[in-house]
Amino acid sequence: MEHLKIGEFEELVLLTVGILHGNAYGITIKDEIEERLSRQVSVGALQITLRRLEKKGFLTSDHGESSKPRRGRPKLFFTITPYGKQAIEYSRQTRNELWDALPQFVLNL
Repeated sequence: MEHLKIGEFEELVLLTVGILHGNAYGITIKDEIEERLSRQVSVGALQITLRRLEKKGFLTSDHGESSKPRRGRPKLFFTITPYGKQAIEYSRQTRNELWDALPQFVLNL
């Protein structure tokens, strides 16, 4: 399952794209992560991660309509692919297996 392994930030981005289904573009993804997790996200790190996830086949992107406030540039919307869904399911399963393996005394510390 090596091909499904993703890093923590990649996982957060994929999950957030899923949460924003249909409205996932750079700024909405950034804002959602920052609001939900109280975690600052740099635009550069997010853009690099979105491109990497797209290159790996976990996301696809489509241009929206251009708008006057964006000086005619269209928004780039992202969607999770079935392969991306497998990656976040694999990540969840792996984390759950590790949590389930923790001895009770560790959880009670």
